[in-house]
Amino acid sequence: MYNKFYYLLGMLLMLILSSWGFYAHKKINHVAVFTLPTQLATFYKKHINLITEKAVDADKRCYVDSLESPRHFIDVEKFEAGNMDSIPIHWSQATAKYHERKLRARGIVPWQIYFTYQKLVKAFRENNTVAIIRHSADLGHYVSDAHVPLHTTQNYNGQLTGQIGIHAFWETRLPEMFGEDYNLFVGKAYYLDSPLDSAWTIIRESNALVDAVLQLEKELSETFPKHLQRSYITRNNVLISTYSDAYARAYHQRMQGMVEERMRKSVQRTGSFWFSAWVDAGQPALKGKFNGDQKEEKSDIQHEKIIGREEWH
Repeated sequence: MYNKFYYLLGMLLMLILSSWGFYAHKKINHVAVFTLPTQLATFYKKHINLITEKAVDADKRCYVDSLESPRHFIDVEKFEAGNMDSIPIHWSQATAKYHERKLRARGIVPWQIYFTYQKLVKAFRENNTVAIIRHSADLGHYVSDAHVPLHTTQNYNGQLTGQIGIHAFWETRLPEMFGEDYNLFVGKAYYLDSPLDSAWTIIRESNALVDAVLQLEKELSETFPKHLQRSYITRNNVLISTYSDAYARAYHQRMQGMVEERMRKSVQRTGSFWFSAWVDAGQPALKGKFNGDQKEEKSDIQHEKIIGREEWH
């Protein structure tokens, strides 16, 4: 009974404490700053700590805003048997076909990337430092979430295939274990001719990897000794049950660099979305200071209960 309690508590915490994981989101935003050209990088480096810390604000908002959760995923299978070609990429056309309520129930991450991109363009034009930092951090978050295969499927936590917990395993446990060995220096950001098309390209890539993410773990679970698949670790001073280091290492090896590659693309594309927004705003010279009524924002969101779909967090 005692072990069962800690197992259930551990699973609950693992579900709540992920979404690429705080470590990965912060790492992606941080490294993306170094993809930018000098004029833009000067501004971002000045605020790199804030942009890094605020990389997880979008997840924190899920505790207080019922509209936030759908911005992080899209259940592709719920659209005409998973045929993405049937989904209008423009929001106005999509809402005309499906109605907004239904779209939000299925997830809107590709559109949210574009909405946030437009907000960043506006912030650049207005030279609003607070807004630039806020929307840059959020944009990096949504772009990164779109790179996670399990953010594009209704089987987002393996609940339909007997693999509950795989979401946090893939996007939190593995980056935390192996992320320091990843090569995240990916070269320069580039201009995106169509940010909306780029968002959908990310979704298509991620969704194409869903079967591999699930099948590789399923095959491993059937061959790896059952008593060695799980272990206990301490997270936030709480003992929780999770996948063992040996099992995580075996799964990581089977995927042959998939997690690292998705993080690398997250870094370069985050920087590219930032750079493109600045270009589309007219490449303004950025002041980089908090002026007048601009005040540096600090998050005061308290972690209680997520509003919406908990399993992908």
